[in-house]
Amino acid sequence: MKPINIQEKFSKFSKQWHPHQIAVVDDMQVILAKIQGEFVWHKHEDEDELFFVQKGTLEMHFRDTIEILKEGEIIVVPKGVEHCPKSQGDEEVHVLLFEKLSTKHTGEIKHEKTQTSYPKI
Repeated sequence: MKPINIQEKFSKFSKQWHPHQIAVVDDMQVILAKIQGEFVWHKHEDEDELFFVQKGTLEMHFRDTIEILKEGEIIVVPKGVEHCPKSQGDEEVHVLLFEKLSTKHTGEIKHEKTQTSYPKI
């Protein structure tokens, strides 16, 4: 039971679209990711996903709308909702996510950006 310095954890990696686990709370994991550009359209059939923007501006694309998240804002993507996170321009965005341990990175979609395990930092 020690404090976790989120900025320090972000400084430990540079790879984009590759989440890193910083904590586990019951059956949920807290992960950090750096993103730039567009991700993969995907959904999680059985899990909600919470995104917290630590740095930058995140565009969360849905099939019928786009939500813009600024630093300090969160969005919850409900289970079964197709979504595609994206940064604006060349900006690198830092996000903290809460999701179940069972959540697959890109749902059932297989893509070159898909990660099957998250390093613990």
